Amino acid sequence: MRRPAFYSRSPRTQPPAADEAAERADAPASPEAATVGAGSVPPGTPVKKPGWQPGRRSFALLIVLSAALVTGAVLWVPRPGARVLTQKDIDAAVLRTLQTNTLPSPAAKAADIIRPSVVRVVSYGEEKNTPEAKIQKRGRNMAKGKPPEAPNDGAGPGEVERGVGTGVVIVDKGVILTNLHVVAGADKIKVTFFDGLEAPATITGVQPENDLAVLQAQKIPDDLIPATMRSTADLRPGDQVAAVGFPFGIGPSVSAGVVSGLKRSFRSPEGKQELGNLIQFDAAANPGNSGGPLINMDGEVLGIVTAILNPTQQRTFIGIGFAVPIENAASAAGSPPF
Repeated sequence: MRRPAFYSRSPRTQPPAADEAAERADAPASPEAATVGAGSVPPGTPVKKPGWQPGRRSFALLIVLSAALVTGAVLWVPRPGARVLTQKDIDAAVLRTLQTNTLPSPAAKAADIIRPSVVRVVSYGEEKNTPEAKIQKRGRNMAKGKPPEAPNDGAGPGEVERGVGTGVVIVDKGVILTNLHVVAGADKIKVTFFDGLEAPATITGVQPENDLAVLQAQKIPDDLIPATMRSTADLRPGDQVAAVGFPFGIGPSVSAGVVSGLKRSFRSPEGKQELGNLIQFDAAANPGNSGGPLINMDGEVLGIVTAILNPTQQRTFIGIGFAVPIENAASAAGSPPF
């Protein structure tokens, strides 16, 4: 088998001493011993050395390198008449790309980020006889294509589905934020994660003054992703937001809008509680959105959706929703403020 060639890292030309030694080795022992072909050479006759003379190899290499450099220089010279791109050409190319390629909306990208952290929250227990409970029940049944007064699904013996809301995972160990009114008085709570996993949950903390509850799921997905929370210190009216949740149990659903105002107050229709320092927004929210995240266009949680303003008993969205700022919500879970 032939051995691969080995290329030395030493210089290609031999040092002068080596050249002289090579000359002495090539020279004949005496002028008389020098021959040309088969005949002898008379003494004193100049002898032409066979083979390559010292220095010719370096000279040839220098010629090859010089030719390569000249050729490269010629190739790098811009061709006469070549068009140079201008900023106008670049702008036109970008505009053409935007016109021919459909880009996802900011709300769609934000929803993709937060969706793995959003959970469906269902509370079970004795059926409430309040107007809100009846409206939620009718809405859930109609969304499922059932008669408005059909019995609830998923409840155990002697149980009824009292309410459906939304929650958002803030710690990857299964810590979930939601509204207190979604789970208050429940005998059993069940959460459904993004991948479809259903798990029982327990209440580990409450903050009644902000209508907040903290849940701990008993089982969690292997790749649970918690939401990223964002301070509302620089939030301004007109900033784009989106509400993600399960209105009437459908979802996760996404609605987009803007921040309508800050530091708002809201009193529940029953007049039992007044909430303050709320974010007002106009992204559509309905019963079932309660406890879900209000997010910015980076998919970061700004607040927890908690109420909608309704001058009538229909409990449908008229364009004014409220969310508890995430600073207050995170403190309910023991997280330090921003």
